[in-house]
Amino acid sequence: MATRKTASRNDLADNAKKTSLEVLQAVLTDSIDLYNMTRHAHWNVKGPQFVSLHQLFEQFYTTLATDIDDVAERLVTLGGTAMGVSQSVPGKTRLSPYPTEIRVGAEHLEALLDRYCTLAKHLREGIDATDEAGDVDTADLLTGFSRNIDKAVWMMEATAEK
Repeated sequence: MATRKTASRNDLADNAKKTSLEVLQAVLTDSIDLYNMTRHAHWNVKGPQFVSLHQLFEQFYTTLATDIDDVAERLVTLGGTAMGVSQSVPGKTRLSPYPTEIRVGAEHLEALLDRYCTLAKHLREGIDATDEAGDVDTADLLTGFSRNIDKAVWMMEATAEK
């Protein structure tokens, strides 16, 4: 997925910038999608775990918002255009569509877990790609994001355990 480039005085090699811009835009798209899915779950969860899941999902989307901002700003720092409007997500996200008909907390946990794990996989691939291209700063940023996603996965798995 190519991203538009603008002027940047960042002295990172062009091949590293190109790789990082592509990785960052893909992560940005997926993250916006996951943020919206997490908000959807937060708004629509029902059942005996309502209060705890409602609060947990809020914690997740709040953390995602910070990570999304960091990714978008890094993308622009490297001379790209952070494509973050709603119409830039459909058809480009690598996450499977969210089952919007679910209400029960356990079903939301399972649906979110699947998608958080997908993003975790793509983040690790992005870490490797940007590091190999010579952009250790982007690899570091993605590593921090990956830690946050892994923590969310752990918290959901612990909550879902019977």
